[in-house]
Amino acid sequence: MNAPSTHMAVCPHDCPDTCSLQVTVEKGRAVRLGGNPQHPFTRGFLCHKVSRYLERVYHPERLQYPLRRIGPKGAGQFTRITWDDALAGIVARFRSIAQSAEGPQAILPYSYCGTMGKIQSQSLDRRFFHRLGASKLDRTICATAGGVGYRYTIGSRTGMAPEGFAESRLIINWGSNTAVTNSHLWVLMHQARRAGAQIITIDPYRSRTAERSDWHIAPRVGTDAALALGMMHVIFRDQLEDHDYLERYAVGTAPLKTRVLQEYSPNRVSEITGLAAADIERLAKLYATTRPAAIRLNYGVQRHAGGGMAVRTIACLPALVGAWRDYGGGVLLSTSGMFPLDHQRLERPDLSPPGTRTINMSQLAEALAGELSGPPVRALYVYNSNPAVVAPDQAKVLHGLLRDDLFTVVHEQFLTDTCDYADLVLPATTQLEHFDLHTTYGHHWIQVNQPCLAPLAEAQSNTWVFRQLAARLGFEADIFQVSDEQLAREALWEGQANVPAPLQGITLARLQQTGPARLNIPDRYQPFAAGHFGTASGKCELYSERMAADGFDPLPVYSPPAESPDQAPELAARFPLQLLSPPSPHFLNSTFVNIDSLRTAAKYPELEIHPDDAEPRGLQPGQLVEVQNDRGRFRAVAVIAESVRPGVVVAPGIWWNKLSGDGANANATTSSRLADMGGGATFFDCLVEVTAVDEEPGGTAPSETLKTRKVQL
Repeated sequence: MNAPSTHMAVCPHDCPDTCSLQVTVEKGRAVRLGGNPQHPFTRGFLCHKVSRYLERVYHPERLQYPLRRIGPKGAGQFTRITWDDALAGIVARFRSIAQSAEGPQAILPYSYCGTMGKIQSQSLDRRFFHRLGASKLDRTICATAGGVGYRYTIGSRTGMAPEGFAESRLIINWGSNTAVTNSHLWVLMHQARRAGAQIITIDPYRSRTAERSDWHIAPRVGTDAALALGMMHVIFRDQLEDHDYLERYAVGTAPLKTRVLQEYSPNRVSEITGLAAADIERLAKLYATTRPAAIRLNYGVQRHAGGGMAVRTIACLPALVGAWRDYGGGVLLSTSGMFPLDHQRLERPDLSPPGTRTINMSQLAEALAGELSGPPVRALYVYNSNPAVVAPDQAKVLHGLLRDDLFTVVHEQFLTDTCDYADLVLPATTQLEHFDLHTTYGHHWIQVNQPCLAPLAEAQSNTWVFRQLAARLGFEADIFQVSDEQLAREALWEGQANVPAPLQGITLARLQQTGPARLNIPDRYQPFAAGHFGTASGKCELYSERMAADGFDPLPVYSPPAESPDQAPELAARFPLQLLSPPSPHFLNSTFVNIDSLRTAAKYPELEIHPDDAEPRGLQPGQLVEVQNDRGRFRAVAVIAESVRPGVVVAPGIWWNKLSGDGANANATTSSRLADMGGGATFFDCLVEVTAVDEEPGGTAPSETLKTRKVQL
């Protein structure tokens, strides 16, 4: 009866790999977690973060009971209460706000990708807040600018098959630290390299991927579109374009050719990007003459004021050279558009009253300050996110969270920084304790996560909480009192006559019985070898009528960052360094920062700075420094290295504020300014100055810091 048992699960975190997991349970406790060797794409190995997932499940600081605040906001002082008391408190406050003159739109849900599972992140939660009449949340913080730019060009979030990279002969990692953030794709890239492929990485920062590439190209921050336009100039000038492909499957070739030949010579692009004109020539010719040629395009490219246009511009390149013709050629941004789940049925947007406002999550600071249209935000319900740490313009966000008239609920696994500002904290289950359905944005497999452990103490899933709240508010049982499994069936179109072709035959029962299922697409998937783009024209839109109608330049163009020496010289005179805050190899956004083994590996928040910038500031390796601008400041330990361009500093993150040593992280300096498309965040559009601090680097072990939070049990 107590013999060890093996269970299949799915990694829930915001990563394209969406690994299949294998969990060994003995006497009701998970004793081993590893990769599932039977999964055809993830093939049994995990990143070093998720390989420590059991440290998260059994962390001594896991939240086990509902808590009510008993001290000032921000102090993290709580007392234990019952679930009945917690739910009653939420219902009473929501009902009071909904019935007030301000109405239910004064209630704001705030969530993102703390779990990528569709059931725990995009089902009953959406139904509940729609039915309540709460403000809608535009979830823009990661990928919307690039997603919109890509769709203007390609028509959908579809790209080349990840498996095709193994057969590529030229691979460009454009703004992608693939070795760290997409490790299973990196394996395929290495397979291609063993067969003779060249790997190029384009990144202002010499990431681990750049270090392991054949050629690292380091343009100035935010100048990727200019580089792509310079490549187009060379391709057209030297007649290296694929005339036949462009004639058949693209629109706008002539006006694009005219623009790039007139405006984006290698010499001009060299001035913009800081790259040698000869390197621009070499890159363009190599890309145009090597088959198959693949681009792994990632979202760092789009985190500035011109980010949507940058992604749109790069997405034009494969059509110019006919790279889409080849298996192993094209561009990959995301595979998420390949999974046609029934989101209308799952989320029920029809329950939301007409005219309900939408608040951009990247503008949480403004929302909490009452600077947006509509009623002030009186209640904030946070789940699957840690906005006190991850939202831009951090000081303003924290000031808003301190409001006495703001009722804040946080459903979490740990006492995060956001929890410290909550009125009520609810204990959440981990992935091993709840059911979920997973698509992915990095391959073509769909999976189900079956719980293999009982919830720890009184922890509960998102769907459980929303069922309880809906029942107490008298919402319709047939909409809200449905099981997680039934929600998955609805997402998979079960019982419907018009099941989309990629999902036909993929049912919950099949996923539970036989494991991960690949979408119904060809083995050697080539989405645009013969056109069939998802645009209105059915072609790759080098010139986009839709963009013109939406107020954008219909042709690719270089649109610079808002905060750069060229665009903001007066600001740059005070804050001359451009800050990047890419993912740390040890954390995933703010997840895992409190795991002792991973935080020990990271040691301290670090700031990488070029010797040419460190020397005039009198900085020494290992010295504590302060990074600041008009929005805020944070501290880090200086790493002086040529891994960054002069004029650029890099702060890998994202550290919890209370575990960072000084109570802030890089988002203390970032702006809530929006990108050109999709309302996207602009984390990498940030000018700062760096000064020495006359103190020794400090830091507190996670367990010590968390134990200073007072919880009465």
